[in-house]
Amino acid sequence: MSTNTPIWPDLNEKPAVVDDKQASATDTSLDARETHTTDPELGNLDNLDSNTPSAPPRPPSGLWPTVLSYINPPPPPDADHAGPPPNGGWAAWSTCVCTHLVFSNTWGFVNSFGIFQTYYADFLAPLPPSTISWIGSVQVFLAFFLSAITGRLGDAGYFRSCYWFGVVCMALGLFGTSFATKYWQLILSQGLAVGLAAGFLCCPTMSIVTTYFSTKRSLALGVITCGNVSGGLVYPAMARQLLPRVGFAWTLRAMGFMQVALLIPAGLLIRPRVRPNKAATQGQPLFDWKALREPEYALYVLGMIFNIGGTFIIYYYIAAFGRSDNLTPSLTYPQSLNLLLIFNGIGIFGRLTAAYSADFVGPLNIVYPMAFISAVCCFGWIAIHDQPGIYGWISVYGIIAGALQALFPAGLTSLTTDMSKIGQRIGMGFTFIGISVVAGPPAAGAMVTMLHGSYLGAQAFAGSMLVVGGLLVMGAKVARIRRVGGGWFGKI
Repeated sequence: MSTNTPIWPDLNEKPAVVDDKQASATDTSLDARETHTTDPELGNLDNLDSNTPSAPPRPPSGLWPTVLSYINPPPPPDADHAGPPPNGGWAAWSTCVCTHLVFSNTWGFVNSFGIFQTYYADFLAPLPPSTISWIGSVQVFLAFFLSAITGRLGDAGYFRSCYWFGVVCMALGLFGTSFATKYWQLILSQGLAVGLAAGFLCCPTMSIVTTYFSTKRSLALGVITCGNVSGGLVYPAMARQLLPRVGFAWTLRAMGFMQVALLIPAGLLIRPRVRPNKAATQGQPLFDWKALREPEYALYVLGMIFNIGGTFIIYYYIAAFGRSDNLTPSLTYPQSLNLLLIFNGIGIFGRLTAAYSADFVGPLNIVYPMAFISAVCCFGWIAIHDQPGIYGWISVYGIIAGALQALFPAGLTSLTTDMSKIGQRIGMGFTFIGISVVAGPPAAGAMVTMLHGSYLGAQAFAGSMLVVGGLLVMGAKVARIRRVGGGWFGKI
């Protein structure tokens, strides 16, 4: 052997084979090095592309590590090479259905705040409606605002931690509300705890579903957001049946038991499809501020701030409107809850139809027409003064409002090309939406108080917000066409 030959060969160059003995020695030394470059989860990192399967990870020893391994299991062995989205199959649709359950027990409950707004008007009298609505506004604001943080955490691989923290907060919030007797206690339990739960549960689970679909993504997101409908049907129905029989405390506890019973198995079945992008954990900012430099993304989010803010005014006050003197004759408390049941239930047709159509024509092409139609409905609400009229109006508006809400996340995903940032981009959109939700319903409640119980100001305010929102989403479509090309009737 020459004296210039190095002891360890340079792995960046292909060494020349001298003889069998030297080749055998070189192979032995390389094998020795490979035994020290392993990862406990992935096995041999140097042989990921080889045909030889790596050794499976050792099972955890001890009770607590075993429990943690079930709560936060590692992704599947082929998660780094998951390939294109399957757009169907058991894993995709089971994840979608479980996420539907998550939305049913978070947003479905949050959207049913009208049952509590009406009940608290008597329970917390003489507090004005605007003050009471802060309980619901706090939970909705946190559910939206925290999405930027939890979406970023989900992209970074902390989905399980976010999920189980959200389940604990939801249980504490519901059972804590059942013991509350004062306004500040309701703010902390129903407002703060439930809002934290929704914020930590929804955005990370929705982000996981988007990785399973590409061609059917809008439909999948529509199925998810239909959880708002199923929860919006179940919880008012439970309140309608249980409040007169067992009282407020046990009604809330029954809701809490049902939520825990559904959220635990859903969390065990939802499984991330791909490993998180390493860049997500290496110094990336919490907010993707570059997204706001895209005119279509910025205009779309700004438009949806007005659209969702206007829509939530109806969610909060439709039941209270039914019990007020604005309706002749006014409804009883159980009858007023029927308005919420119809509003939430009829929305499933709008949500699924709009979501299915968006896969063919594009979400933005449906959002702004729905916003304008929703605005017309809100202005038409001013003319409603009798029971047949309110039932007919809520049946029509529920379909339009359902379509508008279902398409919001679909529009965000259609404006996102880097799927490694999908949770961050969806979370940012939801965070900005929280600004309008925390301000819209209390402002509408203040108008009701200033006009001595008349809902004229709140109705005109909701309709005006939807007009502005529709114009801004239309502007987002124009910006998209100017940047990437295509005609007015192209898929956007």
